[in-house]
Amino acid sequence: MFDHIGLGATDLSRSKDFFLRSLAPLGVEVAMEGPSGLGLGRNGKPSLWISQATVKPAPLHLAFTAEARADVDAFHRCALEAGGKDNGSPGLRPHYHANYYAAFVIGPDGHNIEAVCHNPQP
Repeated sequence: MFDHIGLGATDLSRSKDFFLRSLAPLGVEVAMEGPSGLGLGRNGKPSLWISQATVKPAPLHLAFTAEARADVDAFHRCALEAGGKDNGSPGLRPHYHANYYAAFVIGPDGHNIEAVCHNPQP
């Protein structure tokens, strides 16, 4: 449904570092960048726009698709190493569906960042 989404960051440099390091296992990189923000995505298409904010934004929940459960594990590890706070270790969430494998971290501005794989274990 969404083509892209934007969110504000109180420290653009810190958020850029956090999201790039956290989402690298999912194939996300800088697609576009300007003086007041950047667009992150896969294959050169910006899907997540992050712009400098003067006030702390209301926390959002952002879930990113992972192709494999190992990618979810790597996301969680990288996000914690990038300064995120654990908000749910990698694992199955069968109350959503039998193959819902996800991990959650809280990012620099309080956003709940999730990586989720819907594929069964090979």
